[in-house]
Amino acid sequence: MFTFNCSRLRFLLSTFGSLGDLHPYIAVGIGLRDRGHDVTIATSEVYRAKVEGEGLKFHAARPDVSMLLEDRDMMRRAFHPRTGSEYIMRHVFLPPVAEQYADLLPAAREADVLVGHPLAFALPTAAEVLGKPWVSVILQPAVIFSAYDPPTVSAAPLLEYFRGFGPGLWRQFGRMVRWVVRGWSKPISDLRASLGLPALANPALDDIYSPFSNQAWFSGVLAQRQADWPTDLKVMGFPAYDRLEPGQGLSPELDRFLNAGARPVVFTLGSSAVFDAGSFYEESFRAVKKLGIRAVLLVGLDAQNRPADLTRDVFVAEYAPFSELFGRAAAVVHQGGAGTTAAVLRAGVPAIFVPFSHDQPDNARRVSKLGCARVIPRNHYKARRVARELEALLKDPALQTAAQRVACELAREDCVNAACNDLERVARQFTDAASRNQGT
Repeated sequence: MFTFNCSRLRFLLSTFGSLGDLHPYIAVGIGLRDRGHDVTIATSEVYRAKVEGEGLKFHAARPDVSMLLEDRDMMRRAFHPRTGSEYIMRHVFLPPVAEQYADLLPAAREADVLVGHPLAFALPTAAEVLGKPWVSVILQPAVIFSAYDPPTVSAAPLLEYFRGFGPGLWRQFGRMVRWVVRGWSKPISDLRASLGLPALANPALDDIYSPFSNQAWFSGVLAQRQADWPTDLKVMGFPAYDRLEPGQGLSPELDRFLNAGARPVVFTLGSSAVFDAGSFYEESFRAVKKLGIRAVLLVGLDAQNRPADLTRDVFVAEYAPFSELFGRAAAVVHQGGAGTTAAVLRAGVPAIFVPFSHDQPDNARRVSKLGCARVIPRNHYKARRVARELEALLKDPALQTAAQRVACELAREDCVNAACNDLERVARQFTDAASRNQGT
């Protein structure tokens, strides 16, 4: 019989993707652990050491995203501005859903509550089979497809010209998106059929939401609740965690560089777009030389990203904790991933977005509307344009003021506590319901 220990609960958090998808779950996992609960994170094997290094339990589940990191051609396809999202879903995360289900099931049996990322496609089915409560987590507004606050869609940039046409047009667009994505969802439908479960209307999109609770781990400054959102989707803010390795901080060398002169401009492509950087870092370096300013380039592991003939005013590192670096920068130039965007907004510094694919164009539009960022399309990212935009940004006090105002708003949010409170509530409501059922 399924019972709870209400004082010490067992949570299974499942997520897939880049570090931007993993870090929020580590943040909330640490929050739950510090409340005395048992926490397991189920994700790709490549992240085992990172998760276990934070004192959290690890459970391997497919797919292992190391295949993306090791294959340059796959990464280029994954970040194609038009077809990247389709490729990621249809060729990386949906095909192994039956294997993911088999991987998740043993850990799910031991958990009291399951918590899932939108790419953890097998988790809702595992919860249904086991009769356990589960909670859905959304990391960015672009996933919601609201007709009243429609996303900027990387695959259809011309739609931006119709943004002001009202919800009627966007409802039609949403119906088209749902029809397309429904066709991608056959692996989920096949899994459910094999288990004798009823078919879902749209298992890879609308049915990612839970009947128990839905949490949005992004800030209310990016998006406010709309009439067509899932009924109980709660905006909680950005969870904060950004260590490449547990306990790692700024290197002494980078710290000395930051202390040795004016605030630099930081250039980064996060943890995944950095593997498809193209000429981003070379063009960035040329822009910096043209302006005569200091810079930090976070180039990742790919030696091809390191510009030649560096000067002493430019510091190059593979990675640095954003929470310790961005607040000491004059500005940040980045791809607009959810995690990087959150870190820039928390730091209160202006930014230039260079969106590649997926949710990045939508994040860029939303932050530029806040008045603290500019946007350069990836295919227009050339040194002359970058220098011009940077010079204007650094001389504009309104951008600085807007960035600091947004940072103050984010400082009032406490996503980790809000998420933990809600997860405990779900667990205990399920306990009470189970107890009542036993009594009858």
